Amino acid sequence: MGNMEEKECSRCVLDTTVKEIEFDHQGICSYCHDYDVLAKKTVLLPRDHRYAKFDEVITKIKSVGAGKEYDCVLGLSGGVDSSYLALVAHQNGLRPLVVHFDNGWNNELAVKNIENIVSSLNFDLHTYVINWQEFKDLQLAYFRASVLDIEVPTDQLIVATLYRIAKENNIKYILSGNNFRTEYMLPESWCLRKKLDRTNLTNIHKAYGKVRLKNFPKIGAKELYYYKKKGIRLVTFFDKIDFNLTDVKRMLKNELNWNDYSGKHFESIFTRFYQGYILPKKFNIDKRKAHLSSLICSNQLTREQALEELSKPTYAEELQQQDKEYVLKKWGINEDDFDEVMRKPVVSHDEYGYDRTPISIRLMKRLRLIYLFKIAYPLGLKKK
Repeated sequence: MGNMEEKECSRCVLDTTVKEIEFDHQGICSYCHDYDVLAKKTVLLPRDHRYAKFDEVITKIKSVGAGKEYDCVLGLSGGVDSSYLALVAHQNGLRPLVVHFDNGWNNELAVKNIENIVSSLNFDLHTYVINWQEFKDLQLAYFRASVLDIEVPTDQLIVATLYRIAKENNIKYILSGNNFRTEYMLPESWCLRKKLDRTNLTNIHKAYGKVRLKNFPKIGAKELYYYKKKGIRLVTFFDKIDFNLTDVKRMLKNELNWNDYSGKHFESIFTRFYQGYILPKKFNIDKRKAHLSSLICSNQLTREQALEELSKPTYAEELQQQDKEYVLKKWGINEDDFDEVMRKPVVSHDEYGYDRTPISIRLMKRLRLIYLFKIAYPLGLKKK
């Protein structure tokens, strides 16, 4: 046989499609145990202790930003986490410069949500529109390289732009929508942890890209070190305050006229297609298992409810087909080309190398760079 027998965690819904998963004698997986250990140090600390830390962060941001037009930068996608981050910032008197990244894949609901949020909260909005030809070429390079994490170009774009705008406006704090309670259970083998590695991105594009990246705002160890020296910090709130996904969605709908997408990160058409079609069909990964497992461990969902959700398609099959046609048209490729790449063997990101300069290695050790949007701790914050 040789292969691990198919097995599912008795507490969450992660299973042996996660290659590094382990189980104890009760059938509970290693990710559940890791969650419990970290939760005791963060979201399960006494409420008054967490909120005292939260108040300290708010006070610090206001103090450093006093006299400036903005005291922080906030990236807004229109999804749950960034929308709630904007609401929390407003409720606590922060003055963020709101930044939205238009990479060409927004759905109509995302655009409407963003309009409603900035209008309701009276925030200034800066929309960064990426050069589509360059971005399309880079996305296609990642797809043709047959690597797992095709979202790296977007993630690098977001982080690089946030830091750049913070520096240009002399703002020292970037608010992070990272959410331990809803995101921790993402297996390491289901995404690229070294998302901000310029070498990996450059080598993938060199192998499969055709358009010179003249305008794409890349970021790597040197840039992160530079911004750190400039005193720019990334901070998170959601590990310090209460967060129940159902309650948060209800609040957003009532106060900001927010609309739900019925899927995590589905505010992007491409992300919806990537997570709901490409990942399951090419990589045998259903990210819903990770998202639902996080909610189970944070006591926001029962295992039975999660299993019921997993019994359904990743999203409506008719919409999957529409998305496929839309993505292929925007990419400028035909179905035969797409299907050929989908059949290709998976290639590890390791094949394209990483930044191994001394500054990169030092930075990785010192800051424990577990990258933005996929982690338990945000960049620049130390574990206690």
